[in-house]
Amino acid sequence: MSRRALVTGATGGLGLTLTQALLDEGYTVRAAGRSPAAIARLGAMGAETVAGDLFDLGPDTLCGDIDVVFHAAALSSPWGPDAHFQRANVDLTRDLLAAARRSGVGSFVFVSSPSVYARWADQTGLTEDTPWPERPLNAYSRTKGEAERLVLAADAPGFRTVAIRPRAIIGPDDAVLLPRILRLVKRGRFPVFRDGRALVEMTDVRDAARAIRLGDVHREAAGGQAINITGGQALPVRDLISRLGQALDIEVRTVSIPLALGQVLSVGADALCRVLPGQPEPVLTPYTLSTLAWSQTFDLGKARRLLGYEPAHDAVATALAVAPRLAAS
Repeated sequence: MSRRALVTGATGGLGLTLTQALLDEGYTVRAAGRSPAAIARLGAMGAETVAGDLFDLGPDTLCGDIDVVFHAAALSSPWGPDAHFQRANVDLTRDLLAAARRSGVGSFVFVSSPSVYARWADQTGLTEDTPWPERPLNAYSRTKGEAERLVLAADAPGFRTVAIRPRAIIGPDDAVLLPRILRLVKRGRFPVFRDGRALVEMTDVRDAARAIRLGDVHREAAGGQAINITGGQALPVRDLISRLGQALDIEVRTVSIPLALGQVLSVGADALCRVLPGQPEPVLTPYTLSTLAWSQTFDLGKARRLLGYEPAHDAVATALAVAPRLAAS
């Protein structure tokens, strides 16, 4: 008998790939999300589709007759009102966890984020035991960490919970990370800090989806655990920008900005934009600065040990392949 899965956030780039991966592995999938166009795609894949806001749909209804919940829905952005992140990332996760337990769901796989590590410092070879900073750099990092703690604390025999933290997901339906980078690349000038030598790791969306599915497959071994996932390939920011420019046939000039100036500007812009009408997103936030100026790489030992995970796709090659279409959209 196939396992019956609920995928939240199924209309996002990760959710679409995860739903297809689950169907390919014999799962029966209930896919929930907001985008009408993506809902149509999910239906064509063979998923049962549920369209709308997850709060309005009702967690108990969504979890009925389900074996495993894959909770990928989130407000994912470097900027926004704190209350919006709290509702979307913490409150919804809490409600969904409670509903899953009431409904007799046996496995809950949460899509967390390595943003919980974000700080103004180089961090290489990060493991799941590496302490998080005391003060998160933005509401997204804070609320993903808070939600992850709720999920892992709920682990128990008969209700296994796992948190998977895929780093910088890249794929053809990406609407978050790569489009933001490409907007700067298209201008022909890209700001860099510390000469653009900070190392970045990305994850092909297919590898991320596979790791998330493996969280259910190996739920007994991985229960109560958080697991970092990347594509296992690190490269300097400056090299990534140069290669993306070549993919778009654009000559990109990197503009070196003193780190101290970037720190002052990001903190000042963050404070100013919070009091402006509509709270417009700053050009540079403290969190964005952390991703551009400091290295963040990961040790995949735990993923290999508990999930049998190995990257199967080159995330950089994927980024270069999808860049022209994403840049044109």
